[in-house]
Amino acid sequence: MLTLSLLLGPPLLASCLSILVRRHTHLVGWAGVAGLSLSFAASIALCVEVVTGGSATAGHPLPDLWHVDALSALVALCIAFVALLASASGPGLGGDDGYDEAQTRRFRIFMNAFAFTMLAAVTIQNVALMWVAVEATTIMSAMLIPLRRTKASVEASWKYILICSVGIALAFAGTVLAYFDFVATAGDVPGSLNWTALRAAAPSLHPELLQLAFAFILVGYGTKAGLAPMHTWLPDAHSEAPAPISAMMSGVLLAVAMYAIARWKAVVDAAVDPAFTCNLLIGFGLLSVAIGVFSLVIQRHYKRMLAYSSVEHIGLVGIGLALGPLGVFAAWLHVMNHAVAKSTSFLLAGRVLHRYDTTEIEKVTGLLRVMPWTGPLFAAGILALVGLPPFGLFVSEFLLVRAAVLTRRFWLAGIVLLLLLAAFVSLLGHLNRMLYGDAPAGVRVGERGGWAVAALAASIGLLVAFGVALPSAISTLIHQSVAALIP
Repeated sequence: MLTLSLLLGPPLLASCLSILVRRHTHLVGWAGVAGLSLSFAASIALCVEVVTGGSATAGHPLPDLWHVDALSALVALCIAFVALLASASGPGLGGDDGYDEAQTRRFRIFMNAFAFTMLAAVTIQNVALMWVAVEATTIMSAMLIPLRRTKASVEASWKYILICSVGIALAFAGTVLAYFDFVATAGDVPGSLNWTALRAAAPSLHPELLQLAFAFILVGYGTKAGLAPMHTWLPDAHSEAPAPISAMMSGVLLAVAMYAIARWKAVVDAAVDPAFTCNLLIGFGLLSVAIGVFSLVIQRHYKRMLAYSSVEHIGLVGIGLALGPLGVFAAWLHVMNHAVAKSTSFLLAGRVLHRYDTTEIEKVTGLLRVMPWTGPLFAAGILALVGLPPFGLFVSEFLLVRAAVLTRRFWLAGIVLLLLLAAFVSLLGHLNRMLYGDAPAGVRVGERGGWAVAALAASIGLLVAFGVALPSAISTLIHQSVAALIP
């Protein structure tokens, strides 16, 4: 109970503090960073508790509501890490970032609330309340996309709200279908909306109805996850949002939606042939990878480039979830690596935008000379995203392709490798144009390293560590996550 309170409480309290304190946004910002540091420490403690004990609950009086297994702990760890990084890099703490006091205060209110809703979504066992938490993430993050009110940012925010609201409504329809089938079969029993109860009763439910429910759920939560062709909100929202919010949305919000899909897949697979859910995930995943990669080839803006890269990577996660135990292991390892790599890359892109005042790739030249700290780190982040060794995404992508081969889907392994090669070539081409050449006129040359740069460098170091030798505790946690989905 204490660990869960320390995980969920600090971001909620930090949001309330930002509402109450109208001035001293600098101090409030640091208080939020301290709170999220505590939340991150609690997520580590929760992972240790789960690895050693199998699961963690809230205890009396909410034992059936708050339940954390290995998968919940893994995603919560990613959320807490990215939220801490984003909070420390947010307005008001990094010097002159161009945000006024009102914008900084609004960022602190909704950013902390955004972190809380994501953490709640992955620790609540009740599927209805999880749906509420996922919908709440839409509201909180939508308030932050137009932090600087421009026509493009307001349009992106409304597009995000409308498309994701339709998607989440479809997810609600699928949840209702599965619930009423459960009640009609097993009766209105306590905990009927909990994962454990639904999964235990799944073999006695109607397979055809569950298939329909999963189709709604996949399209609904898939919209939130950015799976193609429901991804159209993602490039606009991620490119227009402030860099810390882009980091949270791309790094972990998409993973929260995939978490919900994976939970429902485990329920449906207990009632129908798993080939049904696997074929759907492969179809949507492959389409997402293809659209993401081909959009990268023609991309002209580096923030939209990172956004389309997220579409590609979330497609890889979807494919991995359909390839048996090894594929599921690769998928969640990929989620963890992508959370670190993409959040770091977006935060570095924010530093580039602040210096060059443009998101156009052609107008950002000489980055290595203009920003001697940010330039190499941004290059490392892009190299990690294209799956080069020794970064962790190379390992997860290798395991995913291996899973496709071991399940005798050779055609799938071949297509994925070709698409990854295309992404590799296009991203390296864009990166090369940004790193070299003469600095544009009027752009200040040189920068000092500081705590923000050190934190981002540590994130890159973490990616290298995961690529060289995955810690046994993380490996055990992911193995337990696989067991939670595939007994």
